[in-house]
Amino acid sequence: MDKIINSYSIKTQDMGIFALKDLDEGSRKVSMYLSAFDKMDSDSDIIRRGAFKKSILERGPGSSSNRKIAFLRFHNWEKPIGKFLELREDEKGLYAVAQLSNSSDGMDALADYKDEIIREHSIGFRYIKDKIKFVEDMNLEAGGYYEINEVALFEGSAVTFGANEFTNVVDVAKSEGVESIAQKIHDEINIIGKSLSSGKGTDERLHSLEMKLKFLNARFFDLVKTEPFNKNALKSESVEKSPFDWNKVITNIKI
Repeated sequence: MDKIINSYSIKTQDMGIFALKDLDEGSRKVSMYLSAFDKMDSDSDIIRRGAFKKSILERGPGSSSNRKIAFLRFHNWEKPIGKFLELREDEKGLYAVAQLSNSSDGMDALADYKDEIIREHSIGFRYIKDKIKFVEDMNLEAGGYYEINEVALFEGSAVTFGANEFTNVVDVAKSEGVESIAQKIHDEINIIGKSLSSGKGTDERLHSLEMKLKFLNARFFDLVKTEPFNKNALKSESVEKSPFDWNKVITNIKI
């Protein structure tokens, strides 16, 4: 199985007209679909109804948990833009109603919703090892698909195409350079690690820092496991591709 189970994964699905369902500017409430059921995505995943049930029960808006499923911008745990008032599954997917906060980030998100700058929503989650299986189907290019029956849902995010440098980190690295992106992620990990070591702040703050650290570690792993794009290889199939030297990248990262 190719899935990285114990990692912070992100997923944006093309929901078409269902991506943003409604916006009530007066009450600052926005309704949306965060995920679709029974549709194969670019990861060859098909999420089944019931996959979010346990997370909603344990950490949804109606739970007693102080680590509720968060409503973020760009998967950034330092940018909560409000809170979920409702999370439920229906026949289409994971439906959500959220209220935008009066913070500057919440105000910016409201303006971006109005101007249709925010056009998609994405989830941050973890695969559950015994709740995923590969179903063979030789009619598919990948030889089959992954049936996802449960995930641990961390957050739902409002996203703009290409806006978050850490969301599609591999694509960004193609244009900015692997060492540059690796350095940015490394610096962020160091800062958050020091904050966690101090142990200062509320449980909610420490939880947010912990989740962001998980997210950054997963993005660094994405960078390591994906070979950078070599445009010269497109010129001729005879061009020999040199193996990428990750030791050189790690050595050049400034500590």
